[in-house]
Amino acid sequence: MEYEGNIIRPPSEAHSIILQVTTGCSHNHCTFCGAYRDKKFRIREDELIQADLQFAATYCKRQKTVFLADGNVLAIPQKKLIQLLLMIRKLLPQVRRISMYANCQDILKKSFDDLLYLKELGVNRLYMGLESGHDPTLESIKKGADSTRMIQAGRRVRKAGLFLSVTVLLGIAGISNSKEHALSTAQVLSKMKPNQIAVLTLMILKNTPLFEIYKNGLFQLPNRDTLFTELRTLISHIDSFKTQFHANHASNYFGLDGRLPRDKNKFIDHIDAAMNGTVDLKPEALRAL
Repeated sequence: MEYEGNIIRPPSEAHSIILQVTTGCSHNHCTFCGAYRDKKFRIREDELIQADLQFAATYCKRQKTVFLADGNVLAIPQKKLIQLLLMIRKLLPQVRRISMYANCQDILKKSFDDLLYLKELGVNRLYMGLESGHDPTLESIKKGADSTRMIQAGRRVRKAGLFLSVTVLLGIAGISNSKEHALSTAQVLSKMKPNQIAVLTLMILKNTPLFEIYKNGLFQLPNRDTLFTELRTLISHIDSFKTQFHANHASNYFGLDGRLPRDKNKFIDHIDAAMNGTVDLKPEALRAL
């Protein structure tokens, strides 16, 4: 495989064939994200994609899942995306799941029928970054969509029968809007009803606009107890629908892994124990993105 730059993938795609079909992110304005600052978004050349597919067909015959990188592969025009999926089906017939990152804007550019056809061709998992359901926060971090459009996009994915994984970012609203962020995000998730919720904790990166805002004293990062309270509030206010819930990312101080609503009380008890100092927390030096 010939990759350009660092490749970022969800933890659940650790054993997938990683096929880089785009470079960068189609949005790339989020103030907190430093993943694609050094890349201009483009669809990779056909010959590069075909060469990687041939490599995978030769050396990855046992792998049954494919993750399409980089950011927001769903931004690829529908006709070209269909051609790519047909190539994957032809050269990697053993593959049973194709996944990709997809932001709100790119989801809403696809019609319901577009999504249905992508599912028919093997796409069955989209990873969408919600980050927050709090509209002032979404605006301040330049996410490019408000909570209403986030809900619309999430519901469209779910209606098409695709597995929807949504990420939430603790601390992204700063200290002043921490509670509002948690409550609003719980409300949006309850309306969206994703198959999976993944919770990360904000780490301010030096190559981001948020770092400059933070350095100038215009953003205050919540301390650990506030972050734990934020997580507790979020979990407490999510409606009772069945979903996988993961807060086990390397950026988090401790891990939660299970299902809602089944494990809600267990999660809350664990958070309370962490706040009381009876849970071992990850040292700062070991936290990472």
